[in-house]
Amino acid sequence: MRFQFYLPTRMIFGQNCIKQNSAKLARLGTCAFIMSGKSSAADNGCLDDMTQALSSQGIQWFHYNKVTPNPSLEDVETAAAVARKKGADFIVALGGGSPIDAAKAVAVLAAGDLPADALFSQNEFETVLPLAVVPTTAGTGSEVTPYAILTNNTMETKSFLTSDQVFPRLAFLDGRYTMNLPKKVTRATMVDALTHAIEGYLAVRATAPVQLFALESLKQIGALLPVLAADGVLDLEQREQLLYASMLAGMVISQSGTTAVHAMGYSLTYFKGLEHGVANGLLITEYLRYINRARPDDVSRLLNTLCFCSLNAMQTFFTDLLGPFSLTPKEADKFAAIAAKAGNIKNTRPEPTQEELRQILDNCFLK
Repeated sequence: MRFQFYLPTRMIFGQNCIKQNSAKLARLGTCAFIMSGKSSAADNGCLDDMTQALSSQGIQWFHYNKVTPNPSLEDVETAAAVARKKGADFIVALGGGSPIDAAKAVAVLAAGDLPADALFSQNEFETVLPLAVVPTTAGTGSEVTPYAILTNNTMETKSFLTSDQVFPRLAFLDGRYTMNLPKKVTRATMVDALTHAIEGYLAVRATAPVQLFALESLKQIGALLPVLAADGVLDLEQREQLLYASMLAGMVISQSGTTAVHAMGYSLTYFKGLEHGVANGLLITEYLRYINRARPDDVSRLLNTLCFCSLNAMQTFFTDLLGPFSLTPKEADKFAAIAAKAGNIKNTRPEPTQEELRQILDNCFLK
């Protein structure tokens, strides 16, 4: 058995964890650039908690609340210019995957004069600002990964920043900040975490520890699926359970990466506007059918962990949960061609051809 496991992020989990661990922020710097969406960080209370913690340590801070969903390369260039102007020496991200991914890119760009397009062509940088993050959704697991996914308008898809240097130094996980998420967001982000765990378990780069974390994540999510499918109302303990499962799934893909599901899902988000988690959720069952031909024991183990009796039962569940969706044959052709060029296709075992990707899309979306 041979493997490596590297995860330098300090994860601090529990209610009021920012306030109780504010001294750790002082180790990152003296001027924080806080990144968030327009209003959610203020609404859920994490902005107040973070600014009070920073102020209690004598740390100067500036709040930038202009991060948009699916941030682009141009968006992070703009934010980095502001961070440099403010003299920030570390970055704080409050929110879901979009603010955290944008903050990782800004941590690189604000540290020097690197051209923005180098984010996708390099994985080592001369200097990167330290980063602290607070996830306020339970899905992306970006608080414990070395990845940032940005909209690449030139390529008409999503592109990766991948570097061990953008692992957050600190991740504060407090389930209270997810309490008021709408049902639609809770479901979409939960499915994102679920697909991370499944893909990471099946990936070429999967290792024994990765698969243990993946199965534990799926066990936690599987116990919540009936609630999410019914009224979708989770109490604080269940919110913490989902946040924990999302963190575990993030740990999984931090080591193993993602596979063909994400490669196909990016076009559904870029061209069709589907939420990232919804796109993955609508693809996941057909992906497992494809994998099942070569690896039935692995697929059976995943289904059993999630408490699905069959792939048909799983497909019915996610169609009912996420709603119907369709593509035209021309769109399916285009999206398969784009997915076939994605790096995570080679992380899929067995590796699908463009024709097989098209067949998966056909089975999912051509009615």
